Parts: sequence; structure tokens; C-alpha cells
Amino acid sequence: MAPSLVVPVIDVQSDNFKELWPAMVVAIKTCSFLALDTELSGLGNRKSLLAESIEDRYKAICHAARSRSILSLGIACYKKLDYKAADTYLVQVYNLTMLCSEEYIIEPQSVQFLVQHGFDFNKQYAHGIPYCKGNDKGGSDDRGVHIRTLFTELLRARKPLVLHNGLIDMTFLYQSFYAHLPERLATFTADLSEMFPAGIYDTKYVTEFELRLTASYLEYAYKKCKLDNSRSVTSGDVGPHIHVEFCQYAGHMSSYVDYRACPAVASAEGQADICQRFSAFGWCPNGTQCPLSHDTDLIILQDEKGKNDKRKKRKRQREKKRGGGEAAEGSHIFDGAPENKIPCMEVGPEETAADQQRAEPCRESGLQMDSGENPQQNEGESVNTGSEGNRACEGNTDITSSATTTADDTKTNANDVESRRGEGGRENSGRVTKTESQEKKTDTGTHRAGFDAFMTGFIFAYSCTLVKKEGKGVAVEEQEEEEQSWLPNCLNKVYLSGKVAPLNVVKSTFSKSSKAHVQKMQMVWAGRR
Repeated sequence: MAPSLVVPVIDVQSDNFKELWPAMVVAIKTCSFLALDTELSGLGNRKSLLAESIEDRYKAICHAARSRSILSLGIACYKKLDYKAADTYLVQVYNLTMLCSEEYIIEPQSVQFLVQHGFDFNKQYAHGIPYCKGNDKGGSDDRGVHIRTLFTELLRARKPLVLHNGLIDMTFLYQSFYAHLPERLATFTADLSEMFPAGIYDTKYVTEFELRLTASYLEYAYKKCKLDNSRSVTSGDVGPHIHVEFCQYAGHMSSYVDYRACPAVASAEGQADICQRFSAFGWCPNGTQCPLSHDTDLIILQDEKGKNDKRKKRKRQREKKRGGGEAAEGSHIFDGAPENKIPCMEVGPEETAADQQRAEPCRESGLQMDSGENPQQNEGESVNTGSEGNRACEGNTDITSSATTTADDTKTNANDVESRRGEGGRENSGRVTKTESQEKKTDTGTHRAGFDAFMTGFIFAYSCTLVKKEGKGVAVEEQEEEEQSWLPNCLNKVYLSGKVAPLNVVKSTFSKSSKAHVQKMQMVWAGRR
């Protein structure tokens, strides 16, 4: 099926941050959209992160953002190439190792999970890029080559921001690199709407409500989009597909690159022992001790087979009904879902909440509340930060799961554990040839945030192409404007675990921007550092 893809992720640390600064700024300014992901030191009380009241959830996330820190920041810059075949993107991926200069909480479960997946804490403490949280400290943080200055450049670029289950990521980014978080959620969303005028997109929401995939945790969504995209490319039909290309890094620059490989989808023959919990939510309370398969490729293939079987069953039932039979399948909340997943999807909130407590180690990379699923599903997925759901590429388990501290999955659903993995569009032109030394580097690494950002961006790029080709929500004569709005139906809608409606990132007549934000924006648009 789809050939393997190798994604070059540039490792940025304190000792090469200044050297790579110009390239990062140019990539941010010239890209079509940005995808971000974070790995966090913890998320705090998981139950509070899934509170019924959204305002209470926000307060819990704020507490986590103020008391925990960002360990790694992933940035994927997607630039649409107009002179290439339709929907071809040049992608540059950066993984920034961060080190908070202030005291912060780091949770044992997060440490355990990250270490198991290759995160090097020695390297973080020795070479992490320093930063201070909250408001600018005497203005010094906004001068020169600094992470806050980079975040300022990101705001000035006015590019669409793409996240996966992004509420947690956005709160941590705001608190870590911008200003103290406002006390009210309405004030926070008002600030965000001005910070990112080109719009915020949540691929968790996109996969749940636009693509309507069987599951929406990061690894599953990425690999499903990658597989469908590859089928369109290899079949030669006119179906929607994208191509991705990467820069070629030579000389000493190659020493900064971590090559992340995503193997081709294997056959599902002879493999049937899938973990139902992981299949539905991208998370399993047994973690690596689970005797059942957490192979996302296999899960996707079996889901597709289940859908085909269900389609045939419905056809038989319709024919039977037309023939006078009484057995007609009525609409059901689980219609369209593989039968083997329904038992997990029917788990009650109380059970999932208990599972969350047992599975605190799995805090996904940054509490993104990453699961865009039903409340029950979200429960299972909660805390992407430490889950195995991040195995998007079997060959590189260390990159596959950003769960424990990656803000993407954890953000979207305190219970969702997501995995993120990369994939490429142009299966051949985008591939990077690896040397033996590069292959060694591929087997180890700490680039979960960077690779997860790549996967998030890939899902978004593919979704935009799919929606555009299918004509969803965009008239033919408005296709040129569509590139500006990308996914109109998903603009500024952030996924909320267990909720039917998303969080709308807007400034209402009843909310004002925070004073800290007003001061920061004056500095940003005045061109001062």
C-alpha cells in the first residue's frame, strides 16, 4: 500500500537556537499555516480537566499551566507550493527542547512515560532553551533571540494556527510565552481571537465533526488520512490527495536533524487480537502491559473491514424490508461504528473516570483534550500525555506517543490519549534518503512534539483538500477565497471532550480583552521586541 515516509525533524536547543533562528523565522513568515504541539511536565487533576462546567475546566487547565511547564514545543510550517501539482506542500518541522527557568511541577507518571519513549531529561536540563512564564520580566524576555521573541514573530506572521485537541496547548503557550492567563474563559478566547486573526483550527474537531472518522485520536486520524491519501495517489484517480516535500539538509545542518520514519501500512491478515479500549480511544489503562494489540494500522484496516461488512448488512436489511420483512435497522447512536468498538463506546462516565485515575501515567503530550469523541470515548482517551496512543509509526515508538507530556492529545481530552505520527504526501519526492548514521538517529530521539505537529498539519492539509474537492461548504466560484478560510465550518472551533458543541474562539460583546494582552499586542504590532 502506502510506502514508508521519512520526516526530517530539526532538533533546536539552546546551543543552536541562535544559529537556526533566521531559518525558523523565515519558515514561519512564509508558510501557509502553522501546526503546533507541546509536551508537558504534567496536567494536574484529570477529573477537573473534564468538569461539566467549561469555566471550571478552564480554571483547572490554568492551574496546570501556571504550575507545570512545557518540556518540548513542536512547530510544523506548511507552505503551499503554487508552482507544483495541486495541493503540494513544502514542510519544515522543528522540535524545540524547552527549560523553564522557574520552579515547576513535574509529575512522576509523565517522567516515566517520557523516559520510556526516549525523552532525554539530561539533554533537556543541559541544553533546553530557557524561558520564564507569565508576563514579561522587565521587558528583557522580548529582546533579541529568545523563545518569547519567536512567539512574537509567530503572532506577527498572522498565519492560521492548527492544533490537535488544542485547548490545553493554547493555555500553556499563552502562560509560558505570552502573558499571565486571564481569570475568565471569555477573556481568554477574546485574547486568542486577536492574537490569531487568521483563525485557529483544531484537527480533533475536524476529524470528529467534519471527516467523521471512526476514531479521532491523533495517531489514528493521521494514519487514516495518510492511508486514504496514499490510495488516491497510487491509484492515479482524480480523488483528493496532497503531496508533501521536505528540505534537504546537508553539512553540519544534518547533525541537527532527527529522521522520523513512518512505515507503510501492513496487512491485517492473521491478526485479530486488538485491544478494544485502545482501538476506540487511543488509550489503554494497561499501557505497555496490555497483552492485546495496539497496532493502529491494524485497527484502521479492521475498522474499514467492519464498515464494509456493516454496509452490506444494511443493504440486506433494506432489501428484506422492501420484500416485506420487518427487520429494518433503526438509527442508533453507534450506527457506522465498528461493532467491536461499541462495547467500549458504551462504557459509562463513572467507569471512564475511574480509568482516568488509574491511567494518570498517560497524560498526553500536553493535555490537549485531544479526543474529539463522545464523552465516553473521551474518558477512555483522557490524558493523552502518557498513553500508547502515540504509536503512529511502529518503527519509532518513541515518536509515536507524545501522550504523557504532549499537549495535543492531553489538551483535547483529559481522557484522550493520542498518538501522533507523520506521514507524507508525495510519496516519492518528499522522501529523505538516510545514511547509516541517520538510521541510527531514527531509532532514538525525543521529537514527539515536532513529529506530532507534523501529523497535525498533515491531517489539516488533507482535510482541506478533501473538503474542497467534495465541495463541502464552498461554492466553486469561491474556491480562491477558500484558500484563505481553509475549513470554513471548523474556523475557531476548539474541541471539548464530552461536549456536543465546541469552544468558539471569538470576542463577544460581553467580554473584553485582558490588560496584559492589550499591552502585549501594542508591543507586537508596534514592531518592538
